Amino acid sequence: MAHATVKWLSSKTFVGTDSGNHSVVLSTKEDGVGVKPSEMLLVALAACTSVDVVDIMEKKRQKLIGLEVRADGEQDPNPPWTYTRIRVHYKLTGKGLKAKDVEQAIQLSEEKYCSVAATIKGKAEITTDYEIIGD
Repeated sequence: MAHATVKWLSSKTFVGTDSGNHSVVLSTKEDGVGVKPSEMLLVALAACTSVDVVDIMEKKRQKLIGLEVRADGEQDPNPPWTYTRIRVHYKLTGKGLKAKDVEQAIQLSEEKYCSVAATIKGKAEITTDYEIIGD
């Protein structure tokens, strides 16, 4: 079973540690020391789908040499500031990358493999787009 622990350091700054003992600093925007907790959700989504896309592109024998994923989220203006829409933009770099393979990798991640996307889907609308940069 996965687990995470968050410890208060000072003011509104915390350190979060996962079940593999990896840590991340979190804080409010005002403290400015670490990642905002609500934006950590966007980081988790981008990281989750990145792992999937890299894995799927490798299986398709596509020569992916770079991947950057940006997740932009719109939040409700009132508490609890729930994300209502999230746009995930993929920037893939490689030689001879095929749009069909990129689209399939993104779709498989979103619909089948990414646990973060599956968790968010019921609450926020997730849209995706991509760009391919040849080398």
